[in-house]
Amino acid sequence: MFGRRGVAVALGSVMLAGSSLVWAPIGRATADEEGSVGCVGHSESRYDPPLKLLAGPTHVHADITYTCGAHGRTVPATGSFNSEAPAASCVAVSGGSGTETIRYADGGRSLIAYDSATTLRVTGVLVVIQRGRVVEGRGQGHPVRRTITGLPQELPTECLTSGLQGGSNEVQLEIEP
Repeated sequence: MFGRRGVAVALGSVMLAGSSLVWAPIGRATADEEGSVGCVGHSESRYDPPLKLLAGPTHVHADITYTCGAHGRTVPATGSFNSEAPAASCVAVSGGSGTETIRYADGGRSLIAYDSATTLRVTGVLVVIQRGRVVEGRGQGHPVRRTITGLPQELPTECLTSGLQGGSNEVQLEIEP
């Protein structure tokens, strides 16, 4: 009825909508007063070099647009994620380290260092759960969970030729209390 893309979109939407219900919307609070900050958004990622069947080192870059909420209000934000994957392929990505800089429309900023990731592929749906900590700015010292869901934009046969160039995914980010 929905097709694979419809199922992935529905799954991602349910995850994002359900988890966003527990977040309070963003304000100006000190680090001690900050509770959970939740962001939902969309990312466009690129792999350099493109992912192929054989694993190799790859640089991953993603630009993300977020809507974040905490402390009674919401604010738009943008994110820039970078990672060096030592052994990435069309089938799997090793490691989970990387950094993300989030710039909030109200002038705030968070620098996040990710140190672990779990990657799952279920019937073509990609799910990546990353964990890390805010190392600078808003939420400094707080743990972070980032969940990425989506379908590949390119055909799997691209793995045999030019490789997968990138992806378009839904992202959920939570800076935990």
